[in-house]
Amino acid sequence: MKIAIHAVGRMKAGAEKELCDRFLDRLAKAGPSLGFEFAGVTEVVESRLATVEDRRRDEGARLLQRERGALILLDERGRNIGSTEFAKRLARFRDDGVREAVFAVGGPDGHDPALRDGADFLWSFGALTWPHQLVRIMLAEQLYRAVTILSGHPYHRE
Repeated sequence: MKIAIHAVGRMKAGAEKELCDRFLDRLAKAGPSLGFEFAGVTEVVESRLATVEDRRRDEGARLLQRERGALILLDERGRNIGSTEFAKRLARFRDDGVREAVFAVGGPDGHDPALRDGADFLWSFGALTWPHQLVRIMLAEQLYRAVTILSGHPYHRE
């Protein structure tokens, strides 16, 4: 199963990008033996439309142009689950024959309600508001952690 990240906004060069890339590189190396292939990150520019609703709709439309498999939205209204449960959910997508799981990080205005309604899973990193760069780092780390959990690697401890 391919794992792709779709993000509104750019990750600029610096420590945050280096850390995110480090976890994504680990994912790309550890995933194939478990049937996970990292398909990369797609970055789209934040919409410049006038209203929040129009910006959300525009950004969501760009995501739907590429979405082909399971759609997992990072959303503050989503479920806050632990790493082990997330790993099991990722394995279930793979075992059910899902060809690609797309993890979407929205822009400053969040995701379009219609996009949320059509998502396969809404995932929250808690009630706090996180900067875009940190969300991308946490997503990359959790994807790598899920692969290590599924492989029995001691990276994750309960």
